[in-house]
Amino acid sequence: MSLIPSIFGGRRSNVFDPFSQDVWDPFEGFFTPSSALANASTARDVAAFTNARVDWKETPEAHVFKADLPGLKKEEVKVEVEDKNVLQISGERSKENEEKNDKWHRVERASGKFMRRFRLPENAKMEEVKATMENGVLTVVVPKAPEKKPQVKSIDISAN
Repeated sequence: MSLIPSIFGGRRSNVFDPFSQDVWDPFEGFFTPSSALANASTARDVAAFTNARVDWKETPEAHVFKADLPGLKKEEVKVEVEDKNVLQISGERSKENEEKNDKWHRVERASGKFMRRFRLPENAKMEEVKATMENGVLTVVVPKAPEKKPQVKSIDISAN
């Protein structure tokens, strides 16, 4: 089992996820000319950032989302509520300026737009969503409505 993380670059991903774009290609770039490889690399970087990684955990009090958005400022990120129960996180990282004399050896950092949407359960208080950003990590907290417990009324039993 120790070989699996090294083959897939140590990413935490679900191999069985049909929508996952973490697919390792051993022949990547092997048969393509260098100019086509550069364009493919750029497209892959944009696709990687398009699927920004987000953790979602549920606590007894709230739904908590954490997104790693290194290099982005809070002004470059949007957190929105849509259709009363859809949380949308979006933004854009601009591509680094290229100078005519620059010679790039490798481009691995992603750039471009990203958007993630999450449909929340009905107990989410969407009007009380709070978001903070610190050190490139966006944290969104969506409080949950307390569970309604059924009212129980005790009935005294009388003797006849």
